[in-house]
Amino acid sequence: MRIAIICTDKPGHLEVRKSNRDAHLDYLKTTGVVAQAGPFLDNDGNMSGSLLILDLPDMAAAGTWAANDPYAKAGLFSDVRIEQWNKVIG
Repeated sequence: MRIAIICTDKPGHLEVRKSNRDAHLDYLKTTGVVAQAGPFLDNDGNMSGSLLILDLPDMAAAGTWAANDPYAKAGLFSDVRIEQWNKVIG
């Protein structure tokens, strides 16, 4: 099942993102479930959130995956949405 995780950073937390970026990217690579991922950018071109498309068996697994993301553990996000997603094009 494809699942989208949509995260919004807390205001003023760019340094938290930067200081945890290597651990976050390692987590994405080593878990083996990430189909696509990338940051949202604000009007100044700074990272301000995340969009991840995962391939997991169910929503519970997605919640566990999201909670274990180093960004989440560092308290980066003000909001996290987890939605089942249907790939149509691409």
